[in-house]
Amino acid sequence: MFSLKKSFQSTENPNFCVTHLPIFPYKSNPNSDTPTTALYFKFFFSLQEKMRRRVRTAFLFALLVVLLFTFVSVYVARNSITKKHVLNSTSDLRTRSKDPGFPNLAIRDDHEKLGGQLRTRRVSSIGNSVATVAILFPDWEVFVIVSPGAALPTPDSGDEEYKCLFENGAKSPANFSGVLAFPNRTTFKCVLPNSLHSRRPFIQPALIRSSETDASPENKQVSSELIRWTTIAYESFSTENDVVLFVKGINRQLANKPPREFNCVFGDDGEKNAAVRTAVTSSNQEVFRCHHPKLTAAVTSERIKISLEIVPKNTVVPSVAYYTPRRRTLASQEPRSLLCACTMVYNVAKFLREWVMYHSRIGVEKFILYDNGSDDELAMVVEELNHEGFNVTTLFWIWPKTQEAGFSHAALYANQSCTWMMYVDVDEFVFSPTWHRPSSSKLLTSLLPISKRSIGQLQIRCNEFGPSNQTSHPVEGVTQGYTCRRKVHERHKSIVLLDAVDSSLENAIHHFEVKKSFFRSIHVSMEDVVVNHYKYQAWSEFRTKFRRRVSANVVDWKRAVNPTSKDRTPGLGFEPIEPEGWAEKFCEVRDDRLKLLTQDWFGSNTSHGYQMAWQR
Repeated sequence: MFSLKKSFQSTENPNFCVTHLPIFPYKSNPNSDTPTTALYFKFFFSLQEKMRRRVRTAFLFALLVVLLFTFVSVYVARNSITKKHVLNSTSDLRTRSKDPGFPNLAIRDDHEKLGGQLRTRRVSSIGNSVATVAILFPDWEVFVIVSPGAALPTPDSGDEEYKCLFENGAKSPANFSGVLAFPNRTTFKCVLPNSLHSRRPFIQPALIRSSETDASPENKQVSSELIRWTTIAYESFSTENDVVLFVKGINRQLANKPPREFNCVFGDDGEKNAAVRTAVTSSNQEVFRCHHPKLTAAVTSERIKISLEIVPKNTVVPSVAYYTPRRRTLASQEPRSLLCACTMVYNVAKFLREWVMYHSRIGVEKFILYDNGSDDELAMVVEELNHEGFNVTTLFWIWPKTQEAGFSHAALYANQSCTWMMYVDVDEFVFSPTWHRPSSSKLLTSLLPISKRSIGQLQIRCNEFGPSNQTSHPVEGVTQGYTCRRKVHERHKSIVLLDAVDSSLENAIHHFEVKKSFFRSIHVSMEDVVVNHYKYQAWSEFRTKFRRRVSANVVDWKRAVNPTSKDRTPGLGFEPIEPEGWAEKFCEVRDDRLKLLTQDWFGSNTSHGYQMAWQR
């Protein structure tokens, strides 16, 4: 007889082992009928099998955890960009320049500031590529800005075409987009190739001529990451007393951060003693106001970069904005108009003549259009209108979802040339039921409370018109084609005294905050004046709205949130799919008052039949 010598630990109790079991007599025949022997072997083998199962289960569980952790780590590394990563992008205050003597002290993105050190980064630089800085817009659009002073490659023949060349060798057409007003910078748009959607970081493309068929990104030189549109300083405006900087991604709706958290930064923050800071005095929506800088000898260039410093985070926001001490006005040589109209537009060429001609007839003297990237015949129509004697100015305002910021900019930009500003869209027509033939250029201006100096803003309610059984754009115009509307009025638009606008420049849904110590806003009776809003047009026109909403505070049509919001269309989902019976929707009241009035004012018999004055 002998004792069982071999021992091992239990998976349930690490301090328990087989050697701690009572020692039973052992016989050479395991099939012995001795009760103690049978009990021992039964216990031993069941314990051994149980431990084997547990070890196998633990091993499989550990393997699963390792695989899951590896997958999550790879996914996060490839697809997440933190706010810190965005704000510290190498594109923040810098643009590429091949000329070491390039006068823009504010921006050279051949270096990246990391931990107080400057480190060179590598990117494509091909043959005749152009010095540029690029921004990643929504929907994978890449907005390419040619750096100030940089010359586009000389065309070989005719109009030259360009392409964006990306880090992996992929190319996409670079279409001319417009010219930023100050300093004059040519811009292009291209699309980020699908092959790069999952890569991080996004690297800025090179702008090359399409004729460079052998261009390759193999020759490396300096470049940087694409600036993300989510957080960026994109425009600035200098008044006599301060500087207004427009910055995306800092303040949120109804949640403005205090001015003390910010500074304006003038010049290159990457060079010692090259940047000048001034305190921010106002922080509201995307508008930040700060003092003019006292420029040092190191920041004397005509083109000076300006950005926003987030003081608690010791971070400077990426920027493509420039500062100028000069004050810019719409038309300093012209007399100040009593009433102007301002709107933000995208591909409205087919509607513009009707809108301008009508509102000019009732008293609007100047029209200011903030062009949000139109690619139709807008420029040609504007030129025709000006040639015919109308006063129409177009500003290139490419920035996505910045309607409120654009209107704030207009309140500054036109302050010296316009007394009152009417903020209505191109599908909105101001109308009074009291107006009759003959028309007068003072119809609308007669409603302005000029003698009541305490009134700084008129708020006018809207009637919303439906498709009125139209299946395509009515060639005779929206006032003629859409004559059926909803019964209940929605929203309101405004005519504001520009001198009454609050210094914060806060605005929403086409109306401003006014200086409450001196001015007030009033609602005008719908019996006196109303806005005919041709909102729900023929489906072929309405579906174009799904491209993008212009307001920063309104959710885009295709985002599946806020389905019951007043900014949504009743009965319409999140995709541009025509609802059944669209042509008959929103028709509760027949209203042809403006149709008949405009026929009296603008209709006539021609050799082509009866036509409205704006028809071509």
